[in-house]
Amino acid sequence: MPIRNRLLFSPTVAIALLTVVLLPVASVRAADESSSGISLAERLQPFLTAASGEQERFAFFGTAKVPIDRKSQQISLRLARLGNESFELELTHADYALQVRRRPDVTEFGLPKHGVVFVGRGPIDSADRLAPREIVSRLITPRSAIAQYAPVLFQPDAAATAGLLQNLFGVTFDAGTARGAAGGDVTFEFPQLGRMQVSADNVDLDLKVTETPHESAPLTETDDVRVVEIDRTELERQLVRGVRRALEILAPSRLLTDPPQVARTVPHGELRWIDGQRVVLLSGSPEEVGRAHGELLRQEAQACIDSVLHTFGTAQTIRTGRWFRHDLEDAYTRLSPHIPERHKVETRAMAAALDLDEGLVQTLNVFPELFHCSGFALCGKATRDGKLYHGRVLDYMTAIGLQDAATTFIVNVDGRIPFANVGYAGFIGSVSGMNAQSISLGEMGGRGEGQWDGVPMATLMRQALEECRTLDDVMDLWKNSPRTCEYYYVFADGKTNRAVGVAALPESIEFILPGQAHERLGEGIEDGVVLSAGSRLQKLRERVQEKYGQFDAELGQWLMSRPVAMQSNLHNVLFVPEDGVLYVANADHKHPAAERPYVKLDLHDLLRSMSTEPAPVGTDGSN
Repeated sequence: MPIRNRLLFSPTVAIALLTVVLLPVASVRAADESSSGISLAERLQPFLTAASGEQERFAFFGTAKVPIDRKSQQISLRLARLGNESFELELTHADYALQVRRRPDVTEFGLPKHGVVFVGRGPIDSADRLAPREIVSRLITPRSAIAQYAPVLFQPDAAATAGLLQNLFGVTFDAGTARGAAGGDVTFEFPQLGRMQVSADNVDLDLKVTETPHESAPLTETDDVRVVEIDRTELERQLVRGVRRALEILAPSRLLTDPPQVARTVPHGELRWIDGQRVVLLSGSPEEVGRAHGELLRQEAQACIDSVLHTFGTAQTIRTGRWFRHDLEDAYTRLSPHIPERHKVETRAMAAALDLDEGLVQTLNVFPELFHCSGFALCGKATRDGKLYHGRVLDYMTAIGLQDAATTFIVNVDGRIPFANVGYAGFIGSVSGMNAQSISLGEMGGRGEGQWDGVPMATLMRQALEECRTLDDVMDLWKNSPRTCEYYYVFADGKTNRAVGVAALPESIEFILPGQAHERLGEGIEDGVVLSAGSRLQKLRERVQEKYGQFDAELGQWLMSRPVAMQSNLHNVLFVPEDGVLYVANADHKHPAAERPYVKLDLHDLLRSMSTEPAPVGTDGSN
C-alpha cells in the first residue's frame, strides 16, 4: 500500500478517542457500590457531573474496541483531572500511544513508542487552550451535530436528561437489569455506579471513574526520551483545533452537510452556487485574486487548514513521532525557490484576507504533495463522436473533511491563460484543471516522499494551466522543470485530440502515448491512455474494452464509478477540452465523489460572464 494511503488509520482512531476523553474533562463523581433498581438518572449522574464541571478532581479509565483495517483492536485510556488547569491523558494501542500532561505552566505531549516528548512552557496567547475548565465550549462548534445535544449532555440535572433521552429520543432502560438501548444499534449497561459499557456499530466502550486521581511525574523525567521544545500556544492550539475539527468531521451538522447556498461578490471575485456546487470566479492581478479568494472563502479555508494542519497533522505526528508543522516547513524551505513569485504574492494576499500568518499559509500550500489517484483519456475510435474525454479520479482522504472546502475556481490572472481549477478553499495550486486553450491535466501520486528539491507538483500543474497552449508546451514544461517525488499524469489537448500519460520522477520522465504498451499498465488500447494501479487499473481497462467506441460524457462518468474510484474518492472530473466543458462531482460526508451527482460547467461561458460586472451584493448575500 502506498504510504499516502496509510496516513490516517490508527492515528485517526487516537484522535477520535482524544476527542471522546477530552469532552468530559470537566469533572466526575462516582460511587463504588453495585446495586439493582437504580434509575437511569442516578446511573447517569456521575457522567453528567463529569460534563458539567461540578467536581475538580477525578480519574477516568476505560477500554475501547474499535474496527481498524477490518479487525477489532483495543485501545486503553486513562484520564485524570487534577484541577481547573491540570489533567493527564494516556491512550495506548498496540501500534500507537500518546500521553498528555498539562499543568498551569507547562504542557507535555508524549509519544512513548517514538521516545519523544513535545513540550510547551509558559503562558498561552490563544483562546485555544487545553485547560479543563469550560473546555467543552472550545471543542464543540455549531458545525458539529453534537452542538444540538450539548445542553442535554453537559448539564448536571440527571433527571431532566434522563427524561429527555427517554421521552424525546426513545431511549429505553430497565432499572432491574441496569441495561438499556437507543434505537436498534446502540446498547448500554451499568455494571455499577460510575461504570458504563456501550456497544454500537462494532465499537465497544467500557468506562469507569473514581474520585482519587493519581498524579504522575513529568514525561520529561522518563529515561531515554527525546525532548522537543514547541511554542506552548502552538502545541495547545494544535490539539484543541485538531479535536474540534475532528468533531465536525465525525458528526457534521447541516451547516456542513447542507451549507447555505448564498451568492457573494467582492472586488475581483464572485461566489456562485451551480446545482449545489461552490464555484468561485477570480480575476485581476495575483494580489487581487488572492485577496478575493480569502474574502469569499474565509470559513471554508479555515476548515480546510484545520483539517490539514491540525487534524491530519496531529494524526501524522502520532504516526511518525515528528512535529507535522516542522516537516511541512522543512519541505517548503526546499520547494520555495522553485515557486513563481506571482504565486507567493497571491498566497500572501489570501493569507492577509484570512487574517492568518502568511508563512503558515505558504507552507500549507505544498500539502498536495501527498495526493494519489487514477486517470484516463479516450479519443478517436474509442469514443462515440471522436472527441477526447479526459477523466480524473482524486482518491484522497475524505476522512479529514476536505470536501467541506470543495470549490471549483474559474481564474483569470492578468497576462495569463484563464483556467478552471477543481480544488479546495485556501489552496491556490492545482491537481485537476483545464484552461481556455483546451489543455486539461490530472495527476496521480506515487512514491518518493521527501524528494522535494524541485517545483511542487500543484505549482507545476498551475503553471501549465496559466502558460501552456499546446500539449507540446506542457510536455516541455515538465521536461525542463526540476521535479519532486514520483508522480503520474494524464495530459490532454482538445484542439488536436492528443493525450499522453506521464511517469515523472526527479531524475527521469517517460511519456506514454495512446495505444502504447507499458510494463505497469499492460497492453496498449488504441486511442486510449489508462493510468491507475492494482485492481483499479484492471477494472478500468475492462470497462474501456467493454464499451470501446461508445464513450461519451455519460459513459465517461461511469468509467470513474466504484471500484475504479476508492471509498476515499474526494472528487471526480470529466474534461471535454474541445468544448471547454468539465463535469465535476465532489464527495460529501456519506458518499465518495463517484456516488454523487456530476455538475456540468462551461469554462467559456463562465469566463464570458466575468466580463460583465454583476450587481453589488452584500456580504450576507442580500442585494
